[in-house]
Amino acid sequence: MKKRILAGILAAVLAVGTLAGCGSNGNETNSNAKTSTEQQAETRVVKLGLTGVIYEDIWNPIKEELAKDNVKLEYVQFSDFSLPNAALDSGEIDINAFQHHAYFNNDTSKNGYKLSTIADTFIIAMNIYSKKITDIADLKDGDTVAIPNDASNGGRALKVLESAGILELNYEAGANPTVSDITKYNVQVEISELSASTIPSVVPDFTIAVVNGNYALDYGIDPATAIFHETEYTDDSYFCLIAVKQGAEQDPVFQKIVTLFQSEQTKQIFQDKFGGYFVPAWEVEIGK
Repeated sequence: MKKRILAGILAAVLAVGTLAGCGSNGNETNSNAKTSTEQQAETRVVKLGLTGVIYEDIWNPIKEELAKDNVKLEYVQFSDFSLPNAALDSGEIDINAFQHHAYFNNDTSKNGYKLSTIADTFIIAMNIYSKKITDIADLKDGDTVAIPNDASNGGRALKVLESAGILELNYEAGANPTVSDITKYNVQVEISELSASTIPSVVPDFTIAVVNGNYALDYGIDPATAIFHETEYTDDSYFCLIAVKQGAEQDPVFQKIVTLFQSEQTKQIFQDKFGGYFVPAWEVEIGK
């Protein structure tokens, strides 16, 4: 009888010990899960809108630096320029970097977006190229010129032609002049307006062509071969930028992003990865 009682007591003790062990493991699991949740809560996700995988080469070092501060930078690629500002305004993304001021001002005004710019990033120079002449001074009456046919790039191309001394524009036309704003031809050229993306491939067909830097880069055109380089900027219209929603301008993470972007490391990437096509906008003096 005593043996049965003793056996029962031992069984009860073992059962309690086993239950305590499960409870202890369960508490440890919950503790670990809680720690993981806390770590996830400390990591901030910032969604960045871009319009080309090529630009990730610029942002990857910034992404790595932000990760050290528990900030996860996620790229959201858009195939159409009309989408990133709408996505930022609606909260689908937190920040974008794909446009210059002329586009930003027009797009936000037209659509009523409540967005702000927090930094300038780079300028992709728009230069004049030719397979027919080697000096812009050799251009003569009757020669042909190709420029982009969209308002923003076309207007910029006309300004480049003005800087080159080929024509003069109505000052009141602003950042996006059109062919109708030409007030004088110093050289009576014939201007053809084409899709910006196709111009690099038709450079041989025209006396000169004004080519967007990004398309020239994609097409493998060496900027050193340009017969005229865009170097004068009377305002920041063609400076690319970083945009956020209004009210978020002083967000510490966004300001950290600005500091990381406007760095010597980024300038080195401009040179190494993009052959000097990208100019650090934050160092350019307007009017110089």
